[in-house]
Amino acid sequence: QSIGCDDYLGSDKVIDKCGICGGDNTACKVVSGVFKHTLTNLGYHKIVEIPEGATKINITEMSKSNNYLALRSRSGRSIINGNWAIDRPGRYEGGGTMFTYKRPNEISSTAGESFLADGPTNEVLDVYMIHQQPNPGIHYEYIIPGDNVISSQLLAHRRPGEPLNGQLGMPENTNHEEEDLLRETDTLTGQSAGTFPVIQPGRFPSHQPENQVPAVQPPRQNREHNWKQIGKTECTTTCGKGSQYPVFHCVNRITHEEVSESYCDSSTKPIPEEEACNLFPCPAFWDIGEWSECSKTCGLGMQHRQILCRQMYANRTLTVQQNRCHHLEKPETTSTCQLKICSEWQIRTEWTSCSVPCGVGQRTRDVKCVSNLGDIVDDEECNMKLRPNDIENCDMGPCAKSWFLTEWSDRCSAECGDGVRTRSVVCMTNHVSSLPLEGCGNNRPSETTPCNNGPCAGKVEWFAGGWTQCSTECGSGTQQREVICVRKTEGNFDVLNPYECSYLEKPPSQQSCYLKPCGSKWFHTEWSTCSKSCEGGFRVREVRCLSDDMTASTQCDPQLKPEEKEPCNTQDCIPEIDENCKDKYYNCNVVVQARLCVYTYYKTACCASCTRVANRQSGFLGHR
Repeated sequence: QSIGCDDYLGSDKVIDKCGICGGDNTACKVVSGVFKHTLTNLGYHKIVEIPEGATKINITEMSKSNNYLALRSRSGRSIINGNWAIDRPGRYEGGGTMFTYKRPNEISSTAGESFLADGPTNEVLDVYMIHQQPNPGIHYEYIIPGDNVISSQLLAHRRPGEPLNGQLGMPENTNHEEEDLLRETDTLTGQSAGTFPVIQPGRFPSHQPENQVPAVQPPRQNREHNWKQIGKTECTTTCGKGSQYPVFHCVNRITHEEVSESYCDSSTKPIPEEEACNLFPCPAFWDIGEWSECSKTCGLGMQHRQILCRQMYANRTLTVQQNRCHHLEKPETTSTCQLKICSEWQIRTEWTSCSVPCGVGQRTRDVKCVSNLGDIVDDEECNMKLRPNDIENCDMGPCAKSWFLTEWSDRCSAECGDGVRTRSVVCMTNHVSSLPLEGCGNNRPSETTPCNNGPCAGKVEWFAGGWTQCSTECGSGTQQREVICVRKTEGNFDVLNPYECSYLEKPPSQQSCYLKPCGSKWFHTEWSTCSKSCEGGFRVREVRCLSDDMTASTQCDPQLKPEEKEPCNTQDCIPEIDENCKDKYYNCNVVVQARLCVYTYYKTACCASCTRVANRQSGFLGHR
């Protein structure tokens, strides 16, 4: 059978959350809250007071921080993290209960520190926070008994008939006669009355209530056997103040031989009392704290831990001067660490072609930050100082210089007779900047070409015709007019030799003209050589839009842009027949299949077959 919390065999009573034996969880009060005050000064700040008698104590930091929780008694004794010394997580005794101090150290954990204890406390305790960074919030919770509640702990330390909170711990229907009977029975037999447990001597004050009659001791009886102390239990610790208890056995009074305990009166067996032992201090030791988080999330970093010299006495571990641990080698306080391999830069593509065909341009390539698992991640995860260039300048050498020409003007400089048409000519590089004319060589294309719109009518003396239209529609041009020596006849003019008018001042026959700014116009180079001599090739030229000052422009009419590419040499190819190119062997097809035509010997010995294959390959490449 089981024993209930009331120490009776067969009882099914259990202690409820209020600590009441056989209670229904209604005789206590849960106290909880969150400390969220904003703190400014570094150091110890009081958070909450834990009263005497509190149970189920839970003090928890709401999220991980660089702050620490601390605990001390109202008398000023430090229990955890006192005097600016940070204790390692573990179990610490204080206030009559055992506190479990937890400080999660996993890098992925976001949980904060905590104090946990079952209680009950036998004194008032104060909880502090060592403030170093903004307070994330401290949750506190504990249970205290309600008013006029008799707890199992109080019953266990109460003598029968002794008042408790101003009341007697007896049923309400118990009358004074029954009370006296219970007191008398307890006095005479030493047994517990009612439901109260046996009172252990020495645990309570020896004084008795004034209205209580001193107990009458039973007459001493002569027995053959009695209880004798034969020794003590082993000390609970080898140093630092432990405890041990006397051991009593039943012996023969005369021979002192040990006999079965059934020969002795169990009610007279002395109750072992605790005795201190091994009071000398334990040797000091190095208390090694947990490693801190690695200083780097990847690659080689550093981590630290706290090393304290501590000494144990009276079930308490105290921090002492480090010279007390001089006999021991001090563990390292710092160490290298590496959580994972850092991401690295990878060049994913080759350099692109240069952005210009000649001169200085730029080229690019794809550079990515790749994790150790092969995934592309943000550039910030790689060392930016080691990032390879993804863009650089490229020099394609000097640009070829070419003559750029406009189309011939549509108008002839003379309305009749000989005149000229004009065009603009400029030497340009790929960067569209003017260069001295020597850059394009001395073969400058002509800027004028002759034109003739038919004969003109004559005039007497120097006859000056009207000025022609300007040779250009815009920009600088020329105007022409006919100046001849004529003689007027009836209804006609006879043209004379100019020398006949030489004594007269001859009017000018040409002058410059400027109608308006041209704006932007299309310029182009000469056509290149045809890519093929037969079976259809193509030729190209470069076309640029230039403004009046010969700089690049985008204002030209796209519909008037000259062609940049056109077909040429579209006639069929006629192979030349060389009488000396013949196959000297009947099996030249084997030479062709074995691709031996690249060698001079076979190329000569099987000339016809090798030439035929070469022509087919060049034709195939031309079609591509």
